[in-house]
Amino acid sequence: MCQVGEKTNKEKLACYGFYNRYIKRIIDFTFSGIALLLLWPFYLIISIFIALEDGFPVFYRAERGGYKGRPFKICKFRSMVKNADKIGGGTTAFHDPRITKIGNVLRKTKLDEIPQLGQVFIGKMSLIGPRPELLQYYNQYDGEELDILQVRPGITDYSSVEFINLDEIVGDNNADEMYEKYVLKKKNELRVKYAHTVSFKTDVYIFFNTVVAVFIKAFGFVIKKEHI
Repeated sequence: MCQVGEKTNKEKLACYGFYNRYIKRIIDFTFSGIALLLLWPFYLIISIFIALEDGFPVFYRAERGGYKGRPFKICKFRSMVKNADKIGGGTTAFHDPRITKIGNVLRKTKLDEIPQLGQVFIGKMSLIGPRPELLQYYNQYDGEELDILQVRPGITDYSSVEFINLDEIVGDNNADEMYEKYVLKKKNELRVKYAHTVSFKTDVYIFFNTVVAVFIKAFGFVIKKEHI
């Protein structure tokens, strides 16, 4: 394990190592490129469903904290009504009325996240890495939390698996307050954990745990009609 919280910037760079800076990027570029070639029909089909229900745009773009302290605009399939950010808070509540019908399906199956493969391809994100946070929380990183900035934000990480049912955890009232009180600190701890343990073994572990967690969530929603 790489304990970097008390090290200098130079020592941190050495600690993060060759894998984090180079091998991960090669893996990300290769696998995201293949995935984009295979999944483009799903992009088209999902886009049509979103447009038919709630018009354009079909993508949701919003600023998140990025690699080396550089914010970027994350891209997802739009799962909420237009201007949802102006209607409610940044945390999605359980049974949030802003979520569209197709958006509910996308969220429960995690298909709303697949546009981020394009951002992995161009290097803004990684397949595996700390989930990018809202700027209001990202700008509060301090101490060891700053180590999070030394790895690219990812589509999935430890916290994605642990908080895969985040909307149920924060409930249907005061979602932002519940998130800040009961979730944010733990998610940051898991982000730091990833930054301190980044390796091929860690990435494989998180990948397969994510696949299992998403399958269980999607199965419960589609087959057992849970969480509707």
